[in-house]
Amino acid sequence: MDVTVFLDPNLVYLFLVAFFFLAGIAILTPGTGLLEVGALLTLVLAGWGISNLSVNVWALILLSLGVLPFVIAVRASKKVLYLVGSIASLVIGSLFLFKSDVWWRPTVNPILSILTSGLLGGFLWIATVRIFEAEAAAPSHDLARLVGATGEARSEIKGWGEEGSVQVLGELWTARSERPVKKGEYVKVVGRTGFALEVEHLEE
Repeated sequence: MDVTVFLDPNLVYLFLVAFFFLAGIAILTPGTGLLEVGALLTLVLAGWGISNLSVNVWALILLSLGVLPFVIAVRASKKVLYLVGSIASLVIGSLFLFKSDVWWRPTVNPILSILTSGLLGGFLWIATVRIFEAEAAAPSHDLARLVGATGEARSEIKGWGEEGSVQVLGELWTARSERPVKKGEYVKVVGRTGFALEVEHLEE
């Protein structure tokens, strides 16, 4: 197999976009493992491609600066205007991320750049807004009732520092445990930090 195919600027750009997408999903849904592996794999492929291609520093800076108007778009009142600016920075930065023989000629397909940047920006917009809305919303239940309650592990929790998900009082929660907990095992809530529960394995 000819590995030079992975040095195509369009393919390297797709790997980079796939990494941001998978990493964002993994942050929102921790504990699955598959998303984290996929994000790591696409990061390695994108990093290898970038290290073997000539990169325009100004385009890389523009890509990075595109994050700033996106954050403002979520917080400010004129959200759409800032979002357009963020996507524009992503599109222009991605088009000229890699150097070509002629400085004004983009190395990444313009249609590909516009579609992927728009879809990624839209996804991050919706996901971030939903997170902020959830944080600002008043809880519909008494969080104090969670400590001492029992539930079921919906994903594997590998140990302290590793997060998983458990279902307690009819809702899905992010959880941590000092000792490994297998998927399907019953757990007891022994503490809470914000909206993350501290659980331990419950002997049946």
